[in-house]
Amino acid sequence: MNQRWFYLLVLVLMGLGWGSTQTLGKIAVSTGHRHFGLIFWQLVIAVLILGVLLLVRRKAVPLNAASLRFATIIAVIGTIIPNSTFYIAVGHLPAGIMSILISTVPLLAFPIALALGTDRFGAARLAGLLCGLLGVVLIAVPEGALPGAGMVVWLPVAMIGPLFYAMESNYVARFGTAGMDAMQAMFLASLVGMALVLPLVLTSGQWIDPFRLFGPPEWALIASSSIHAFAYTAYVWLAARAGAVFASQTSYIVTGSGVIWAMVLLGEGFSPWVWAALAVMLAGLTLVQPRHSPASVV
Repeated sequence: MNQRWFYLLVLVLMGLGWGSTQTLGKIAVSTGHRHFGLIFWQLVIAVLILGVLLLVRRKAVPLNAASLRFATIIAVIGTIIPNSTFYIAVGHLPAGIMSILISTVPLLAFPIALALGTDRFGAARLAGLLCGLLGVVLIAVPEGALPGAGMVVWLPVAMIGPLFYAMESNYVARFGTAGMDAMQAMFLASLVGMALVLPLVLTSGQWIDPFRLFGPPEWALIASSSIHAFAYTAYVWLAARAGAVFASQTSYIVTGSGVIWAMVLLGEGFSPWVWAALAVMLAGLTLVQPRHSPASVV
């Protein structure tokens, strides 16, 4: 398998897994769990999973000013802020709509990447990204796209996450991962994120008791966090290898699979406009290719 097809395979698998987390997140907030509490345990699970994998690989995590600076930035712009707004918004919007909105990540990443000089302009790439924008328009503009009129006010909140994911992917592509591979980087970022979020959990009264009787929301959090740990590591690795804009195309896969997961697990239904939007978004994916000389982080 050549390099380009391997990158595409990673992109697809990452998107399929990540797509399920939108629906799992909807389940996790269904009984009143709030964002800081959910994020804290999400990071705990990520630290446990990635820590075990690092032990198996016998890979130590460097602790220096550069690595801690990287971990802090990624924890804030890649987890704490976007995940907070996700959990807030998904309590008011359908999981399928949340999956569709994630397609705006490459639209936001593209101009940032051009400004930083980490990706090149190309007509095909621009056309692919415009396909993603058209897909969002097909969902947002026609009457009846959202089940309730009051849901519109939550769309800006839902858009904060994609903006910060776009910033994160460009940060990694521009500045690297401080000498760490993707797994080391995400382990340290998750560990730092735990330390940053814990005071917010305790002061806001959002603590989730891990010894309570587990139900669907708690199991959904565990599943979502486990998937997120692997997908997030792959995302950082792919952004450094194939470019920020290409890595951001996983949002199209997340969108398509996220809608399907929402239908299967939550029974959500969607109009023909939604399916037309999905077709346009997936067409956009085929127009975007990774750059030819990726920078290795592993």
